[in-house]
Amino acid sequence: MAMQSTDLGNKERGKIWHRKPSPASHGGIIVNIVHSTSDYHPKVLRFLNVAFDGSGDSFLAGDHQGNIYAFDLHGNRFALVQRTAQACTALAFNLRRKSEFLVALADYSIKCFDTVTKELVSWMRGHESSVCSISVHASGRYAITTSSDTAQLWDLDTFQRKRKLNIRKSVGIQKVFFLPFSNTILSCFKDNSIFAWECDTLFCKYQLPAPPEGSSILYKVFAVTRDGRTLAAGGKSNHLHLWCLETAELFRIIQMPPKVRAVRHLEFLPDSFDAGSNQVLGVLSQDGIMRFVNIQTCKLLFEIGSVEEGISSSVISPHGRYIASIMENGSLNIYSVQALTQEINKPPPPLVKVVEDLPNNTLGSRALKMKMGSGRVQRPARPKDSKIQTRILKQDLMGNLENKENELSEGLNKKRLQILLKGYGEYPTKYRMFIWRSLLQLPENHTAFSSLVDKGTHVAYLNLQKKYPIKSRKLLRVLQRTLSALAHWSAIFGDTPYLPLLAFPFVKLFQNNQLICFEVVATLIINWCQHWFEYFPNPPINILSMIENVLAFHDKELLQHFMDRNVTSQLYAWPLLETVFSEVLTREEWLRLFDNVFSNHPSFLLMTVVAYNTCSRAPLLNSTLKDDFEYFFHHRNNLDINVVIREVYHLMETTPADIHPSSMLDAFVALTKGQYPIFNQYPKFIVDYQTQERERIRNDELDFLRERQTVENLQAEVDEQRAEDEAWYQKQELLRRAEETRREMLLQEEEKMAQQRHRLAAVKRELKMKEIRLQDAARRRFLKLQQDQREMELRRLEDEIERKVQMRDQEIAATARDLEMRQLELESEKRLYEKDLSRSQDSVAKEIREDADAHRQKVALEEHMFQKLLEASQMGSRRTQKVIEDNLAKAEQACLNADWKLQALHKQKYDDLQRSEGYQEVATLLRKNRRKEMQVLNAMVEEEAKKWKEAEEKESHLQSERRASAHSDACRKWFLQQETDAALEHGEEPVSEVQVPWLQREHMASSDLSQTSQLNDISETDPTTQTFSSRKATEWGHTEHDLLKRVRSLRQRLTAQARSRCQPPQLLVT
Repeated sequence: MAMQSTDLGNKERGKIWHRKPSPASHGGIIVNIVHSTSDYHPKVLRFLNVAFDGSGDSFLAGDHQGNIYAFDLHGNRFALVQRTAQACTALAFNLRRKSEFLVALADYSIKCFDTVTKELVSWMRGHESSVCSISVHASGRYAITTSSDTAQLWDLDTFQRKRKLNIRKSVGIQKVFFLPFSNTILSCFKDNSIFAWECDTLFCKYQLPAPPEGSSILYKVFAVTRDGRTLAAGGKSNHLHLWCLETAELFRIIQMPPKVRAVRHLEFLPDSFDAGSNQVLGVLSQDGIMRFVNIQTCKLLFEIGSVEEGISSSVISPHGRYIASIMENGSLNIYSVQALTQEINKPPPPLVKVVEDLPNNTLGSRALKMKMGSGRVQRPARPKDSKIQTRILKQDLMGNLENKENELSEGLNKKRLQILLKGYGEYPTKYRMFIWRSLLQLPENHTAFSSLVDKGTHVAYLNLQKKYPIKSRKLLRVLQRTLSALAHWSAIFGDTPYLPLLAFPFVKLFQNNQLICFEVVATLIINWCQHWFEYFPNPPINILSMIENVLAFHDKELLQHFMDRNVTSQLYAWPLLETVFSEVLTREEWLRLFDNVFSNHPSFLLMTVVAYNTCSRAPLLNSTLKDDFEYFFHHRNNLDINVVIREVYHLMETTPADIHPSSMLDAFVALTKGQYPIFNQYPKFIVDYQTQERERIRNDELDFLRERQTVENLQAEVDEQRAEDEAWYQKQELLRRAEETRREMLLQEEEKMAQQRHRLAAVKRELKMKEIRLQDAARRRFLKLQQDQREMELRRLEDEIERKVQMRDQEIAATARDLEMRQLELESEKRLYEKDLSRSQDSVAKEIREDADAHRQKVALEEHMFQKLLEASQMGSRRTQKVIEDNLAKAEQACLNADWKLQALHKQKYDDLQRSEGYQEVATLLRKNRRKEMQVLNAMVEEEAKKWKEAEEKESHLQSERRASAHSDACRKWFLQQETDAALEHGEEPVSEVQVPWLQREHMASSDLSQTSQLNDISETDPTTQTFSSRKATEWGHTEHDLLKRVRSLRQRLTAQARSRCQPPQLLVT
């Protein structure tokens, strides 16, 4: 039989498989799931991730286009739950809310969806690279998402990020996950470092030591046992490291076969009896083969996958029943762990000797005896002359009844089967279903059966559980589905009341394979229920007549007894037929009976009814009440089924042909392959009439129900209105009582208020009297305060008057003292002016003497210069150079002087501005005193003007004399210069007055001191001249300094006087 394969295609829901799988015969594979598109260019959509839920019977699978399917292995259904439109990189289906799941997408986000509502629950962002794994806490409340650069802890109640693990880019994260049933987080990095953290506090509990120095393995994949005690780690090597997490030690290194060069995935296989300390480890290597080894014995137990059909990744269900593997071609294989481990766990196979081709004379009516030995079953001893051919049948991998139902084989000989059946009385239990399917020649029309099942539950069997309350919901569901398929196949089966009784034993027997169940019942109806529906809805009178004729032939006494007791064939034959003996036989007896029924002509079933009655003739003849007969044919009786079967064979052989049912029943006809045959062997008009009547009754019932619903609604409204009225009256009564209570309370409150008013009035009177007394006291106090204030004001005014009188006296005294001081100052100024005048006259006389001395020195200098004329030719060049240097120094000095004067001028302007501002402030205070000193000042100004005019006349005369002297000096100098130039014929051109800059000429013409200094420069070789010139300059300097000092002191005195008297002389012009 070929392995079952399911193509999802464009279907959004459907069945995973259409017939019961047989994983034992296909390497443990239950079904292969492929998702291909039906576009113009068909292509296969590769599955990328798989995740089981907590129960282990359902899982999710996502392909590279973002389609996420939910598969229910227990209910044999699949459904499309979400289209994300982008590839999923990780899945998790074990959250606290069972219908929700997490999916990591290619855009680095994580989304939470609901499989029932198919709605988005939450959207979590935060990763900057692809999420490679999602680990969910055992409680389902927290989840850890891991990428290559970070790991993040999420709270699944609020879908908020709690913590984030950041590391250096040079290290990298391999995997971060929760330990099973623990609050410990295990973080594994690319540098082989492994840390354990506490989930709540993120406190580092321990760190595993580094692997041994001789080991060059880099950990890439990890797996932990269910008890969280053992960690398995592997990588690009054929070695596996087993760590004990309790002691943080490496306790074992397992070396895989040489063909394993790298480990791609590790996962422990759960077991219900190991208390979480899993012993079997699944190792997926680079060749696509997943090998399961025992970590204690280090033995290879079994493996899945092959080099041709390699596995890309695998996930094991939590209870360890299924393995979901994504193949390298993109399909999905579901493995049965039970089938994979059956060969390991089975006991040694027993040997069974089966007799074949026995002679007919060796089969008698006696029963065969079997002897059970140690390990093998033997036939009883035979005569030596009868040769027995034996063969050994080894026990198959799946010895249970359910797995044998799917096995079919060709080439069985019906005659040999009948011989074997007559020899043993039944078929072997292990091969019974296989033989039945061969005898009935079932076509296994999956498509036709699916079309019947897809029509849903027939209306006639919607309330089947009310009429037939079956404890097993699964059995009830299979029975309902089988009956509905029969009703959809032929309309009469929707109206056949005994069909559930007829089909129930087969449904119970084939409940794990509904297709076989349906076809067995359909074959039974077509062949062994011939002519049953010709008198529908009455029992098959023709069939019952056949049974009665055979019974009359073989046992007239029993038939006469039935007639005497008014027991018809509808009582002693029809209950056995409509229940196919399931009520009167045990399971083993019923199976043994139908081994013979299915191996013989359809009339064998009718003969069985007759044989059952004849074999029970003794208790039946003793029964006289009709209720006893009904009880007998509806309950189990003390009857040997082997005797009944032998009696049936006897009746089949001894019944005359004219009354034999085989002459009126057709031979066995199998169901057609592909489509089921049309079944219309019933009075169609009756069925149609019943259908119409049923429809009419249903419509009437619906009308009645609608009317009753309307009446009930009206009654409910009336009751509701009555209840509302009653409630309203009750409320009114309560309100009235409450109103009376409130009125009484108000009267009491009013009395209390009146009493309180009286008390308050008394209190108010007392307060008013107290207030009046207080006001009177306050008025008296205020009047006293005013009187005190007025007295204080009078005293203050008297003190102020006295103070002003004293201030006035002090001002008068101060004014007198100021006048006296002013008089003294004027006297001192007069004396000072006189002294200054005498000093100026002395200085002028001294200056005249100095000028005369200077004139004499210049005459001597000229004579000396004439004497030195001859030496000029020799010293010309040197003097010229020295003159140029002196002129440059003088130019620099002139620049410095100009700058200094400019700065001084600016400073003076700034000082003038500040003084003008101060003067303007003081000017307003000084205007009152100007008139008093005007006469004195005018007199002083007139005297000063006269003196200055006289000084200017003398100065102008002095200047004219100086100009005449300077002119004569210039002429002599020019004469001497001409002579000197004539002497210096070969020397450099002397520096003339024309070549001197204008600033120097100005400086030379401005004062006599400059001319003297120029002459001194020319004649610096004469020490007497130099001494005289320096003395003269020193005297002039002292004179100038004294004059400036006197002017400055005079100005200071004037300023002080102006400030003290507020009438400075220099402010007259303002």
